[in-house]
Amino acid sequence: MKHSTIQQTRRGHRGPARQLGRTLALVLPVFLVLSGTLAVTRVNWSGDPSDSVLTATDVSSAGKGRNAAPRAPQDVLRDQLLTELQEKNPGVALTHLQQAVDERPSLARHCASIARALGRAAVRVYGPTRAQSYARPVCDTAFASGVAAAHS
Repeated sequence: MKHSTIQQTRRGHRGPARQLGRTLALVLPVFLVLSGTLAVTRVNWSGDPSDSVLTATDVSSAGKGRNAAPRAPQDVLRDQLLTELQEKNPGVALTHLQQAVDERPSLARHCASIARALGRAAVRVYGPTRAQSYARPVCDTAFASGVAAAHS
């Protein structure tokens, strides 16, 4: 018979700290995955500013206060061209898009998305047939693909 002076603890009773640790080990990864998934669903992947979802940080920085972040050049250009499309016509906006890309080659990688946005806006303003009549080979016919996408 074995006699020991050390009191052995029950195997099932491990204490509250260990139980809390196990609970966090199970819940924390699920929470992180879900919060990351929700954050990605808030991103505007289409490139169309009218499809964007405003979050709390967007609303707070929407005012033209001191802390407002400067806008990217391609976003400023897109907004200027969309305004020009409504005030004049898509042909003028496409000409100015081509000039802007020629003057600032760094805008070339955004040219197709801007032209598609112009095509979608032209369909809303002028209708599909008239919008298509303004198409020209700016940014590899991206304007025409924007018209087609908005018409479908």
